[in-house]
Amino acid sequence: MLLNAFQRYINNFKGFSREIWILTLVTFINRTGTMVLPFLSKYLKEDLHFSYDQVKWVLICFGLGSMIGSWLGGKLSDKIGFYKIMIFSLFTSGISFILLQYITNFIGLCIGMFLIMVIADMFRPAMFVSLGVYAKPENRTRALTLVRLAINLGFAAGPALAGIIIMTGGYSGLFWVDGITCIVAISIFWLLVKEKKREPVHQEIIDSQPNKSVFTDAPFWIFLFICTVTGILFFQLFTTLPLYHKEQFNLTEFQSGLLLMLNGLIIFFSEMAIVSYVERKQIDKVKMVTYGLLAMTISMFLLLVDFWAGILIVMMIFMSFGEMFAFPFSNSFAMSRAPKGHEGRYMAIFTMSYSLAHILSSNIGFEIVDLKGYQANWFFMGVLGFFAFLLCLYLQKILAEENN
Repeated sequence: MLLNAFQRYINNFKGFSREIWILTLVTFINRTGTMVLPFLSKYLKEDLHFSYDQVKWVLICFGLGSMIGSWLGGKLSDKIGFYKIMIFSLFTSGISFILLQYITNFIGLCIGMFLIMVIADMFRPAMFVSLGVYAKPENRTRALTLVRLAINLGFAAGPALAGIIIMTGGYSGLFWVDGITCIVAISIFWLLVKEKKREPVHQEIIDSQPNKSVFTDAPFWIFLFICTVTGILFFQLFTTLPLYHKEQFNLTEFQSGLLLMLNGLIIFFSEMAIVSYVERKQIDKVKMVTYGLLAMTISMFLLLVDFWAGILIVMMIFMSFGEMFAFPFSNSFAMSRAPKGHEGRYMAIFTMSYSLAHILSSNIGFEIVDLKGYQANWFFMGVLGFFAFLLCLYLQKILAEENN
């Protein structure tokens, strides 16, 4: 019985091309080294002694840079190809992260963080387009899930290692590791994966499609709002929550890292099986996003329990399942919604919704914490999530009518 379950789990990983496995390895190396982000708010608050308002503005600059980078990455992927964008983005951002540690004043960090994220987040839409090129059509959702597993396994290892680095050598080590892993990861990709052009889209295919612009695709914009809300809830893990760990429960950086490690391990062992099951049963993607949003909403309300540290583990379990239900199927729905030849544009706007979420998550979260405290923030996030959950149900109805 146990052997059969293990065999079924292994079968989920079959059928991928060599390029997808290399992209997965590169993503794992890069994300294991992405140690600055989970502790950025703590670094700014505790090491540089910034106020909540200053921390908020640095994170807003982070999100603005991410938005512009996502848009540029998608636009340029359609124009000059995803391969060049991926190499430029990771190599340049690697050098930039190493240099960022030497900027310690507020204005300099705002500008530096903005510029780094413009470069770094050009990578994301380009990577999504690369999955469409290197993966077989029937494997694309699973290929995306495989890359997400690498991201989450990297996040599982990264924060715990980061906690040890901070406690032994301070925050500067994080910038070195982050930068070097970016450079190593993209060097492996450049050496082992050759550029592959997207198949040209024949004019008759374009003519046969509905004349659909991303700016007039109303269901897609409702979906983007829902994605933004899922992002706002998820990014609390990296903005207000690490500070809450310290201020409410007096957790160390290592303990905060272990909680994030739990998130990564749950996803690593569960997500591929969930995605394979959903694809076999042909369960509606937007329905899965709805379930994910509900789990995330519950995780926010659980944080209202502020007298027992164990609630942080329960909360992380709900958030992890919310993430597994919402994110892979959001990506898949966005890609399937795009007309042929315009995938980069759709994926750029899709990734921009998460960049906007990062801005709003830090801005709203720190503003509420500063004025009313953490409990008010968790309540607000829960209510916002529930509103988006209702909107998901409405979107399902619209899409059902559209398909009839």
